[in-house]
Amino acid sequence: AETAKAAGFDRVIGFDMGGTSTDVSHFAGEYERTSDAVVAGVRLRAPMLSIHTVAAGGGSICRFDGARLRVGPESAGAVPGPRAYRRGGPLTVTDCNVLLGKLKPGFFPAVFGPGADQPLDAEAVREGFAELAAEVQTATGRATTPEALAEGFVTIAVQNMAEAIKSISIQRGYDVTRYVLNCFGGAGGQHACLVADALGMTTVMLHPFAGVLSAYGMGLAEVRAIRQATAAIPLEATADADMAARVADLSEQARAELTAQGFAGARITIAARAEIKFAGSDTPLTVPFGPADQMTSAFEALHRRRFGFFAEGKALVVETLEAEATGASGETAGTGGDIRDRTPEAATRTPVWMAGESHDAPVYRREDFGPGAA
Repeated sequence: AETAKAAGFDRVIGFDMGGTSTDVSHFAGEYERTSDAVVAGVRLRAPMLSIHTVAAGGGSICRFDGARLRVGPESAGAVPGPRAYRRGGPLTVTDCNVLLGKLKPGFFPAVFGPGADQPLDAEAVREGFAELAAEVQTATGRATTPEALAEGFVTIAVQNMAEAIKSISIQRGYDVTRYVLNCFGGAGGQHACLVADALGMTTVMLHPFAGVLSAYGMGLAEVRAIRQATAAIPLEATADADMAARVADLSEQARAELTAQGFAGARITIAARAEIKFAGSDTPLTVPFGPADQMTSAFEALHRRRFGFFAEGKALVVETLEAEATGASGETAGTGGDIRDRTPEAATRTPVWMAGESHDAPVYRREDFGPGAA
């Protein structure tokens, strides 16, 4: 989000595709959190960033189960890795992109194989897909090509990732077409445009540090301290003074934690929130803390956007009060150099299989691009 803001975008879908999974997130001015999540089958009740993960990555295994093509959730991992890594691994999404021409062995260092001294093995990938095409034809009676299979697997992976983004945006009342897709992770750039097309998005951002953006973002991250307290009181004006006193106490606790970490008062900001729900329900929504009438209006607007209705006259309950202290890191995300809004010269051209046919595509070097280039 910080890198996107530095580039002038205030509505961001984070798209982090790595080797095993893809993480997606939503940002529209503030970081979204959840206080109730299920991780590996275990329900956790603690504040955390709202990030949705799906099992679709460069190492996701591509297979035919006798009736249909499947992608993941199993991953080839780093060892043996994809078939192209020369360690006898299975066919994966990465191998699909090698076969389709999106990953060119000549642009990668010779660090593969048992001795970590060989290039990507495109021939082994082609042989693997040829064998799979024969298997599909034997099982279904339908002839297919290695390229069609690879593109089919990529389409499945893209749809899985697009559905994940829909779950954090469209299904929650946000118009994703007004957002930028901030693409990062080792495999993100290979699929960003396909994912954007599937969602009707028109802008994709690729930061110069896209391959290591998570690490870069940690250096930009602000330090935060959160304090929560269960309230379980009716949302009424008569409770305003009591709630304000509780929030003030939580704010001081959070501020004290950052002060103990060396943050001066001027570098600390406080934000207060309340989790509100209908009486008798178990689905709270988080709104900025304020007088009861303001929180009621905010809850109504958010509930209508999220669920499409609001139960007029039904009692509301403040379930939890929260104060968050933020200590500014002092680091800022640069844009990566001088603005260059022109497309650089292509380094070479290469055949790439897209949309069911081969295309003669230009190849550009990343270092030739500057901010604004398209």
